[in-house]
Amino acid sequence: MRGCDFYENFWRLLMEIGVKKTIFSPKAIINQKFGSKACYKVEEVQEESTQNGFPGLAIPQKAPLFRCQLELPEFTVVSDICRKKKDAEQSAADLALKRLGHHSVAENPSDKDPCDALIDQIKYLFSDEFSLPLHPLRGHLRAALLRRGDLYGLVPASVITTCDTKTSNLCKLLNPEVELKPFLALSLIMRTIPRLSGCVTSKGQLSIQKQNPYPTEIIESSDIQQSDSPESILVKAIQIPASLDKTVQPVTLNISSAGYYLDVIAEQLGVTDASKVLLSRTIGKASSETRLYFAASESLVMDLLSDLANVKDFHVEGPPNARASYFCGQGIYGDAIMASIGYTWRSKELFHEHVSLQSYYRMLISKIPSGNYKLSREAILAAELPSVFTTKANWRGSFPREILFAFCHQHRLSEPIFSTTSVPLKASCELLRSQKKLKVTEVAGLATEYANGGGLNAGDGESVGLESNFRCEVKVFSKGRDLIIECSPKEIYRKQTDATHSASLKVLSWLNAYFKDLGMPLEKLNCSADALDISFSLENFHKEFALSQSIHNVQQSGTQGSKLPESKSTDMQYTLSGQDVCLPNIEGSDSGVFPSNGSLLCISYSVSLVTEGGHTKELIESKDEFEFEMGAGAVISALEAVVTQMSAGQCAHFNMNLPPQEFILAAVDDPGRIHSLLSSACWLEYHVTLLRVTKPPEERMEQALFSPPLSKQRVEYAVQHIKKSCAATLVDFGCGSGSLLDSLLDYPTSLEKIVGVDISQKSLGRAAKVLHAKLSSKSDAGIKSAILYDGSITEFEPQLCGFDIGTCLEVIEHMEEDQACRFGDIALSYFRPKVLIVSTPNYEYNVILQRSSPVTQEEYPDEKSQSESCKFRNHDHKFEWTREQFNHWASELAKKHNYSVEFSGVGGSGDVEPGFASQIAVFKQESLLDEDDLLTKQNSSQHCKVVWNWNCADRSVVGTLSNK
Repeated sequence: MRGCDFYENFWRLLMEIGVKKTIFSPKAIINQKFGSKACYKVEEVQEESTQNGFPGLAIPQKAPLFRCQLELPEFTVVSDICRKKKDAEQSAADLALKRLGHHSVAENPSDKDPCDALIDQIKYLFSDEFSLPLHPLRGHLRAALLRRGDLYGLVPASVITTCDTKTSNLCKLLNPEVELKPFLALSLIMRTIPRLSGCVTSKGQLSIQKQNPYPTEIIESSDIQQSDSPESILVKAIQIPASLDKTVQPVTLNISSAGYYLDVIAEQLGVTDASKVLLSRTIGKASSETRLYFAASESLVMDLLSDLANVKDFHVEGPPNARASYFCGQGIYGDAIMASIGYTWRSKELFHEHVSLQSYYRMLISKIPSGNYKLSREAILAAELPSVFTTKANWRGSFPREILFAFCHQHRLSEPIFSTTSVPLKASCELLRSQKKLKVTEVAGLATEYANGGGLNAGDGESVGLESNFRCEVKVFSKGRDLIIECSPKEIYRKQTDATHSASLKVLSWLNAYFKDLGMPLEKLNCSADALDISFSLENFHKEFALSQSIHNVQQSGTQGSKLPESKSTDMQYTLSGQDVCLPNIEGSDSGVFPSNGSLLCISYSVSLVTEGGHTKELIESKDEFEFEMGAGAVISALEAVVTQMSAGQCAHFNMNLPPQEFILAAVDDPGRIHSLLSSACWLEYHVTLLRVTKPPEERMEQALFSPPLSKQRVEYAVQHIKKSCAATLVDFGCGSGSLLDSLLDYPTSLEKIVGVDISQKSLGRAAKVLHAKLSSKSDAGIKSAILYDGSITEFEPQLCGFDIGTCLEVIEHMEEDQACRFGDIALSYFRPKVLIVSTPNYEYNVILQRSSPVTQEEYPDEKSQSESCKFRNHDHKFEWTREQFNHWASELAKKHNYSVEFSGVGGSGDVEPGFASQIAVFKQESLLDEDDLLTKQNSSQHCKVVWNWNCADRSVVGTLSNK
């Protein structure tokens, strides 16, 4: 050492690179004085305000407020009410400091120069006055006194920076790069030793030792004694090789109660002693002691100990460990050990818990939005992050807002910032009209409420007033406060929580799409962001998620698939190719209870890994009961496609190719046993039983009031027109799961050819199964041909032209309003069936359906005004029309395309307010197109694809269903 001149230059250099004085917060000072003895308890409180701009109308305060209770050994204080949890904690700490008489800024240790403060802190940690018995560093000091020979009493410098919060903060203050490169803190600490009285180090050691022995009373109070028969502690850990070509492996640390656990880890890493072991920050939960341990190379040790090395520039040898760095967000080099072991504030004893291969892979998938959701449902191979937030009642697992917070924590980002704004009703009317979300009916209702100064019902008994609609924006920042993602949804919601969850889910869905396709082209990434109202900084995004590509791509590329075995099903043949799924075998009698969008399903399932030839079969995952909402994307698409074809009580089994390897290894109890199987040809075999189906609110509401159900009444209405018109051919626009076509086969009609068209291949799969079974068993049905098409009913398709009768029952409300108008134009100008029957819900009738108990129309003779604040019958409905709106739409179409139109309905009575529950328009053709026009149309390009075709001549069926 060259003495004082060097260190003066050293401290000056530190100041030049950005060292500033800091002011410690009240909470930081309390923590310094009391440590774990300071207990903060934050509670959410509600305050009500009667000042809302409307005399006599009380509106509860919707923004959450917080109060903090701080418990100290001698007294307890309660903070003022604050809008943020952190502010409440600081308020409580400030009150405690005032009660302690801590008023002077001069008493604040932060007032010192940070360089001097670092020296003083390390001096204090190795002094006889360091008397916090449960401080984590005390455990290391005790263990150091059990070390033998030259290592006696030496405490690794890396331990000091990770176990003492104040030391760590001072090092980050002196050099902000310590946050990402923890080894830089060692240089700062080692260079303080010449200025420390009472501390020394050994040559070549990144350790500090107390110069004079501890007094006898401290040794005795610390219970430091050599045992004649030390115990062995076996701790399971994970070794993470730096090379991505090598797999992670489980290791067992054999730690003696008379030794130092860091010496064992050092040996596992291949270095001579614990001073060369570097520690990451903790990973996982806030209370976790799971860390990554890696070794400093000889050259790095020399640099850290050299007084000539620049403070910021060090030569780090060895390959970067991408997997380890991905977990902790810090630079890790060479092989690493992931272990959950160390000294904590909770006990003097060494804390330890096992880290298994399964927990490693669960930590890995938890960094992906869908993986986090799968874990919350404990259904890794069945669940999927839903694509839409419908209702809190139907949501299962962690809510979107919680998952987004967890995602930001996992990736070391700042907490997401939510900005929820109330939208006045008048503005809501204009916005909704422009967006065509709540259609003209609801806009009119909102306008009426606004004009009358009245409140609306939020749906769960909440009374809301003028500002009853909400929009939520969310922003995601880096720890350095660089904006990464901003989501500004256009939609507004009646409930503030719905707005928050929906905005969170948009961000999560976009992130999930990125993690599923890490090689996604920029153009596609931008398109998906635009579709979800997201803007992002490409530079900041890539900076934060740079390691994701190498880590998750490795896991996905490591999964080997196989050619799936042929199905033994004797039923109709089709495949679900989008997910590489083999034909499901469905067993059991048809109960007639089928799932539909919005239904709440309960299934039992098991998933097994099967090797080619079926020689080995290992159970991976199973659940006796698993609930999810149909149509929300809450399970993997292959599973939902199969369940769509089942009725309650039926069982099915099917095979599918492997998902990314990390999900399989996270699901199985013993990944080591399964890992070898994954290198061979294998697939997953699913067994599923549909236990029960809870119908969606729309169907439940209708069944509570109507017998027979509205769906059956609509079919019977259509049958009467088919008989009346003697129709021989029928096309069902938006046939869904084929309920109408299936029901028609139960009635004697003149029909010879039936056709269905829909854009949902899952629904077409169900329709094909049901129709095939019924047509094959009925020899007297009269049907000669049945075809199912995959295609849009808003695009012209020559194969759908010229039918005797067309039906479109409860379909148009699932489109945007402009698409419903387009369908009307296409159907009546191009398809031109002789008769077209269109039905849609009567919005005015919702007030009766949504009563808590069944009522009759006569009980509510004038419901029109009350209906205006009702919800739609189904979350998937894009609009619901009043009678006036529906009549206007249908009349304009009929006039434009030379059709006549008659209005009727089912459910209720047309003569009593508010009319039929389901309103119907029957269009009848008044003139035929010229043959030349028909020929021109039929020569147009085809958009629809035949996915199922049945012919009575040979009872044959052809076609495939591929699940997009």
